Amino acid sequence: MAKKESTFVSMVATLFVVTLVSAALLGSVYELTKEPIRLAELKKKNEAILLVVPGFDNVPSEKPDTVTVEGGELYFYTAKKGDEVLGTAVETFTNNGFSGEFKLMVGFAPDGTIIDIAVIKHAETPGLGDKMEKGKSDFSVQFMGQHPDNFNLAVMKDRGDVDAITASTISSRAYCEAVQRAYDALSQLK
Repeated sequence: MAKKESTFVSMVATLFVVTLVSAALLGSVYELTKEPIRLAELKKKNEAILLVVPGFDNVPSEKPDTVTVEGGELYFYTAKKGDEVLGTAVETFTNNGFSGEFKLMVGFAPDGTIIDIAVIKHAETPGLGDKMEKGKSDFSVQFMGQHPDNFNLAVMKDRGDVDAITASTISSRAYCEAVQRAYDALSQLK
């Protein structure tokens, strides 16, 4: 029996079939995981809203207000108990972290005072920049109860009121920038 020689057409056909099967598998995996990923992200967002503006009885994540700013969008979630507005959770971001973008959820009382801050997403250095997370340091505590009109949201090295995370000045500056961006946008909405 003679050995069959590969031709250009047979190689292209084989490559096409392999590519088609791979694309179908990749598309199937995407469709299977799309909804669970969306639900996990929504759960994390709702937990962050609850952390930064506790005590609400509505579902703030259903109808967020959106403001486009340089570099992206900010989302505003109004938290209410009955008809009383408890505050607004602002999903903010910065692209100036040591490892690029990170996102925060900042809770503001109706008068603009910071209630609390939660880190939603980051890729900062473990043991350094990741100390912005609750439970890893008390960094975020210094923002609680402060009003950005009376509290300079900049690190002390830049003549601000924020005590930076040791060895993580870039991450601390970016954190302050994200909080300031949230407050500025919230002030424009009012």
